[in-house]
Amino acid sequence: MDAETPKAEALNLPQALLLLATNDEDGEPVVAQSVLRPAVAGAILAELNLLGAIGLQGKYVRATGTAPQSDFQHQLDLIRGKSRPHTPKRWVSMLESRAEVHRIYEGMASLGIVDHVGERHLGLFKTTRYPEKDYVPETALLQKIQAALSRPPSDAAEPDSAPFDSGISDPRTKALIALLHVAGLLEKFFPAADQSLVRELAKNHWPSRAVADELRMIKMAEAEAAT
Repeated sequence: MDAETPKAEALNLPQALLLLATNDEDGEPVVAQSVLRPAVAGAILAELNLLGAIGLQGKYVRATGTAPQSDFQHQLDLIRGKSRPHTPKRWVSMLESRAEVHRIYEGMASLGIVDHVGERHLGLFKTTRYPEKDYVPETALLQKIQAALSRPPSDAAEPDSAPFDSGISDPRTKALIALLHVAGLLEKFFPAADQSLVRELAKNHWPSRAVADELRMIKMAEAEAAT
């Protein structure tokens, strides 16, 4: 691994999610854009939350006043600048965008993790793919997730006596597992994962709940449009 290539723990959550959501060989997302974009938006909220820049207060997302270094200053400024607060689901809807997904891909390309491959069709339309170039960060991410999922929940012996405790100490790994689950990606890598555990993780992680709510609304709208 090149000295400039970040380790798994150095990737932010949107980068980690997008890397795992992309086919290694052809560089295409393995989920539909209607799933990928809300999931990335949720990962941005989760990243800002982990950094302490935002938090959930009641039903609304609010900026904390802390301004840590982040690749998502634009999104933090939007949240901070709103005169009226919004719910997490509303922010997922507002932050999802093709341009942001592209920006995150380009950031990983600049780090040497993926390749930028552009193709022209009939000389007019350009598509861009991001096949994996350095497999070390993804391998490290998968190893961290596997290790986390292998730990039994701390409250397994007494499930009704205490709040849910997954037994996973790293909040970044917990957040990534929850986001991968609601996007339908976790089961692609870990089909034997304890589904009750990952459901609880997602339920207790507010950015992931927001993504799940947004995806549910998208599916309802698609179903109505099809009838």
